[in-house]
Amino acid sequence: MELKYTENQRMIADMVRDFGAKHIKPKMMQWDESQEFPVEVFKQLGELGLMGVLVPTEYGGSGFGYLEYVTAIAELAKIDGSIGLSMAAHNSLCTGHILQFGNEEQKQKYLPKLATAQWIGAWGLTEPNTGSDAGNMRTVAVEDGDYYVINGAKNFITHGKTGNVAVVIVRTGEVGDSHGMTAFVIEKGTPGFSAGRKEDKLGMRASETTELIFQDCRVHKSQILGNVGEGFIQAMKVLDGGRISIAALSLGIAQGAFEAALQYSKERSQFNKPISSFQGIAFKLADMATEIEAAALLTYQAADMKNRGLNVNKESAMAKLYASEVSVRVANEGVQIFGGYGFTKDYPAEKYYRDAKLCTIGEGTSEIQKLVISRAVLK
Repeated sequence: MELKYTENQRMIADMVRDFGAKHIKPKMMQWDESQEFPVEVFKQLGELGLMGVLVPTEYGGSGFGYLEYVTAIAELAKIDGSIGLSMAAHNSLCTGHILQFGNEEQKQKYLPKLATAQWIGAWGLTEPNTGSDAGNMRTVAVEDGDYYVINGAKNFITHGKTGNVAVVIVRTGEVGDSHGMTAFVIEKGTPGFSAGRKEDKLGMRASETTELIFQDCRVHKSQILGNVGEGFIQAMKVLDGGRISIAALSLGIAQGAFEAALQYSKERSQFNKPISSFQGIAFKLADMATEIEAAALLTYQAADMKNRGLNVNKESAMAKLYASEVSVRVANEGVQIFGGYGFTKDYPAEKYYRDAKLCTIGEGTSEIQKLVISRAVLK
């Protein structure tokens, strides 16, 4: 298998690099320090078609497939993991859920706004006491005539404050019942629906993460995605695609960390030689390059299978597990190659190091990926 960009992928990669150099790099450390979510950047990405990569053109999207999508995320993440993360969450989770499971009326109403970033999307599954154990969620929707009344809270929600619309999965049946949860589309401004505390994070600091609070929030039945009781099953299918996006995010961060370390190793001189000439550094670079190549192959294999409509449950989990762990290892070695300068904010190594760790946690921890993979291979 030859890992080579198509013409569309090359076009997207060039476009993202050019955009990033002009609109992301000059301010990314400022955003990181202040934890500012730069909404204007995502509006511009929407104009470029990158906020609706997988959305068909009839709904205002770009109509591309997963290969182009992975390319866009990875190229963004090479520059700034925060921007790559928010772009991926908007596309894969909120927009992707409506695209996969919304009825025609819901698609016509929401996808054109989301695909162009006129609206920013959020997606809520995790709760304060239920992360990996999503089946035990405590946010409850109770039927009341033509409405459901929702009470509870979600946390670690990307775009929870800024988002104009959120897809949330809440309990409508018994605790632990995989058919006891339902997905709702809820717009900002709906009475009883608000954002809670914003998280103060180690990395990915320009990607907004907050709580979502529901206090007697009345949501009409027309806002249900699919059927009552299908929410958890839908969420697991959405996460199959979402894991490919986190693999791509991990890949981009690893590539960015590697390229920075490689360049520095050629420029930094010790004992009258560039440090890249020493085997201790050269072998680190060899390991980093090899692991990145393997992560890329797993990620693009999963993307190709997703494009062909195949079941990617195992492959997306493998790609996400391996690429995220590689991202952490590569970023760690990047800091080591930079030495003392890698521990300062004057160089990019420390930011890649901080951003990489989220990839092993978000959209299913590494341990959950191993659970998914082991179940698949033991069938």
